[in-house]
Amino acid sequence: MEDIKDTYKTIETSGNEVLFKDKNSKFYGYTFPVHSEEEVKQTIDQLKKQHHAARHWCYAWQIGTEKLRYRANDDGEPSNSAGQPIYGQILSFEVTNILIVVVRYFGGVKLGVGGLINAYKTAAQQALLSSKIVDKTIDIHFVIIFEYKDMNKVMRIIKENNLTITRQDLELNCKIYISVRKRNAHKIKNTFSSLYEIEIKKIEN
Repeated sequence: MEDIKDTYKTIETSGNEVLFKDKNSKFYGYTFPVHSEEEVKQTIDQLKKQHHAARHWCYAWQIGTEKLRYRANDDGEPSNSAGQPIYGQILSFEVTNILIVVVRYFGGVKLGVGGLINAYKTAAQQALLSSKIVDKTIDIHFVIIFEYKDMNKVMRIIKENNLTITRQDLELNCKIYISVRKRNAHKIKNTFSSLYEIEIKKIEN
């Protein structure tokens, strides 16, 4: 079980704004933590207000830990000259749940496709280098359902296995919600399942 991959890299906060210049064109690079396409849309809308005089707002994002979803957008630049080089840096840094946007102010001189690819790649790379990348674990969520008389038994297992309690509903019929690192999930589920009058259910995200 030890070979289960249950960590991923991401950013918890937005990185610092970076600026790359080439032949009078300015490329501002940004990174944002995101968990949904709605967040992506809102963030880009915000940047468009902030940089309303810019020519292009090119971006790439990747969301998910096991089932990955991603998108790259050239926003009017020649095909694959902007979004794809940005996405290439997401792959290179092996990060997820992230949005990278590169805002371009045109400086009057055309850079050519090769120049654009380099500029967008560099701005995305610098934005990632200015961000704090962290390792996180992939966690499985369960709810444990039991009667109050079994509280000590349940809490002992939680304590012994150093499990994280995310929520508790302690009534006559108790529910404790826990978060378990993926590689330990099978063992923990079996431990609780083997106990009389105690039920454990996986919570689907």
